[in-house]
Amino acid sequence: MSRPPRCPRRHPRHAAIGPDARRVAAAALVTSAALALTACAGGAIAQSTPASNGQSFVSGASGTTIFGSRDAPPAPAVTGTTLAGARLSLSAFHGHVVVLNFWGSWCTPCRAEAPALASLAAAFSHAGVDFLGVDIRDTPASAEAFQRDFKITYPSLNDPGGLIALDFRSTVPPAGIPTTLVISRRGQIVARVIGEASYPGLRGLISKTLAQPS
Repeated sequence: MSRPPRCPRRHPRHAAIGPDARRVAAAALVTSAALALTACAGGAIAQSTPASNGQSFVSGASGTTIFGSRDAPPAPAVTGTTLAGARLSLSAFHGHVVVLNFWGSWCTPCRAEAPALASLAAAFSHAGVDFLGVDIRDTPASAEAFQRDFKITYPSLNDPGGLIALDFRSTVPPAGIPTTLVISRRGQIVARVIGEASYPGLRGLISKTLAQPS
């Protein structure tokens, strides 16, 4: 990062700066600092692209949120086309626990969590748990290569414009890739992980959801 230019020293012959001028200068510095912080904070899913140098966009607080039975939001009934070209609706999984992962092949934390997701999908494949991905701002070729590299066998909806993600805007932050949702058999979002999901953490959330009454 280049250093900011040095401010020139005041020549002794220059007139002294009065209190009003000092207050104006201080306010300008505060505004500049605020703008710099804003520029470093990231943007929306619509801005999250492979041009982001492989970085995710998790802005704000990352971590896990568990929703209580009274405030668990319903998952929207989204329908889309998978990377394999088939039409698929989230409602097709009703009655099963669903792990819904928003990802992109260009996203560094997505690559880091992919082995855990692949292993968990295999471990819970006969327990009434379905995994589904939503591939954000990606190309089919890059996404398919990602799935091959990490042995991802479950389907992913192709969401190049971020439209499916917008349907989840009440629970998926506009600056959160990756985000993983755990959806109950009743179609309610009972847990959310913003940022990289870990194997033990996500396994615990799935097991807890499976133990809930149907």
